[in-house]
Amino acid sequence: MGLKTEHLDVGYGGTPVVQQVNLQILPGKITALLGPNGCGKSTLLKALVRILAPQSGSVQWQGQDLRHHSSQAIARVLSLLPQSQEVPEGITVRDVVGYGRSPYTRFWGQLTATDQQQVEQAMQLTGVTAFAERPVSELSGGQRQRVWLAMTLAQDTDYVFLDEPTTYLDLNHQVELMKLMRRLNQQGKTVVTVLHDINQACRYCDHLVVMQGGQIVAQGEPTEILTTQLLADVFELDAEIHRDPIAGTPMCVVK
Repeated sequence: MGLKTEHLDVGYGGTPVVQQVNLQILPGKITALLGPNGCGKSTLLKALVRILAPQSGSVQWQGQDLRHHSSQAIARVLSLLPQSQEVPEGITVRDVVGYGRSPYTRFWGQLTATDQQQVEQAMQLTGVTAFAERPVSELSGGQRQRVWLAMTLAQDTDYVFLDEPTTYLDLNHQVELMKLMRRLNQQGKTVVTVLHDINQACRYCDHLVVMQGGQIVAQGEPTEILTTQLLADVFELDAEIHRDPIAGTPMCVVK
């Protein structure tokens, strides 16, 4: 059954941004949410992890309304890397990554050997081990983004949600992150990510969900749904679609 929405309306201050969305998150796949700014991608993502409550309809986990599960239970299966985070003063990278273990810790947050192992592994995967003892406030935007990602991975959930994860990352680290996303998926994790780069989405994701005006207008495999008409209608792009010479996936080339 996994995670799905039924006739979901969600937004801010009583005004729905996402309207009547029916979406099944495919287990074991990488799903990208795509669409122009303001179309509801991040709002939908927040509803899927219970940060935003539905105004009508529902988000369901394993056949039961997400609101009926405890916060700790949800935090052990769903994790989120948000767009931005407040930078805590004087807190080291290692400590911040350790916060990802909070759904499992007892005795005032004391980390067990298993927790420490998860923290070390998350830092290695994201390439932040070298500055583990430095305060997060001293790091660049790109380095901080990798620290937040490490904290999310330390949570060790089956479903990982990433809201515009390539923000602040240079091109090299963007590619590293997308490859890491694929490795996590190969290890059995379901990944849902908001992306702006259509070609990155086609190359690294299995399933695309295209949104416009708060609704889903297309979804499916990249080869199935990426058309010149879709690019024109949703993204206002006059573009051609070619085959990526390396990955073999669809590639959008603007005229």
